[in-house]
Amino acid sequence: MLWPPMDTQFDLPRMLTEYARRHPEDAQKVGEYRRLAGAGAPAYGRGLPGHFTGSALVLSHDGRRTLLTHHRKLGLWLQPGGHADGDTDLRRVALRESCEETGLAGLHIAPDILDLDRHWIPARGDEPGHWHFDVRFLVHATGSEDYIVSGESHALAWWPLVEVAGGDFEPSLRRMARRALALAG
Repeated sequence: MLWPPMDTQFDLPRMLTEYARRHPEDAQKVGEYRRLAGAGAPAYGRGLPGHFTGSALVLSHDGRRTLLTHHRKLGLWLQPGGHADGDTDLRRVALRESCEETGLAGLHIAPDILDLDRHWIPARGDEPGHWHFDVRFLVHATGSEDYIVSGESHALAWWPLVEVAGGDFEPSLRRMARRALALAG
């Protein structure tokens, strides 16, 4: 896992302000995230009916492909990500989940939030339905692009980013792909 040097510690309120400046259309969503952050440490666990998660759009060396996981529980092609489990640094959560779910080493994570997405997770077994307030980052592969399928996935595959941006994928995944393409120029 490669963690780029950061000038400051993870500061979600500051990062939400910067995100809102870049994406004014998400002002209401940013407000919901700020309210949840006001709950403090419980917002980063699993005890509330809504809690933070971290995920990442993992890009290839050339930035033209993204590594997606065919999620075992949801049956969809999605980006890697997961629960914070008490970690208040959601950038670190996104990087950790990317490494664990793909087996890739040498990942580099961008410092800014790429996307925010609040989505409902249906009840499963003893776990009641709940909201994920997902904070999403852009991650680049810097080493081998050979992945390892984890127990959380049916499969992993590199997909062309332009295909994800315009294809038959979950809407927020398409949005992330479009944002990544826009950043690439």
